[in-house]
Amino acid sequence: MRVVIQRVKDARVLVKKKIVGSIKKGLLVFVGIESNDSNEDLNWIVNKVVNLRIFSDESGAMNYSVKNISGEVLVVSQFTLVAMTKKGNRPSYIKAANHKIAIPIFDAFKQKIEVILDYKVESGIFGADMEVKSCNDGPVTICIDSKNKE
Repeated sequence: MRVVIQRVKDARVLVKKKIVGSIKKGLLVFVGIESNDSNEDLNWIVNKVVNLRIFSDESGAMNYSVKNISGEVLVVSQFTLVAMTKKGNRPSYIKAANHKIAIPIFDAFKQKIEVILDYKVESGIFGADMEVKSCNDGPVTICIDSKNKE
């Protein structure tokens, strides 16, 4: 499982020009799910997302997590995060989970964050053609891969 996390001032996702998810200050999380992802991958990534200290404290140091600041979270499925680009110039998506595997994992990802933060997590629509708009704060963008634990 791979995620790209952006610290944002606001973010929203639109499907057919209609807003389906929207947040103010918090995290925009793009989620790529591989066909061999397990509950261990899921739990490790969720823990990282909610506890990643990328929000500034009173002295300006990044010491607070989204949990500490009561920030919001918007999650967007993005199979292209697991693209393989080693050969040629056309990415391969053979490692990406199909919808039968990916949808339950994506839903569990969202639900686990909601339980930890104790509020609704916003999201895009799995498999839809989405338009994502955000104001990256910092900018701060972090990539995390559960297989490499980084």
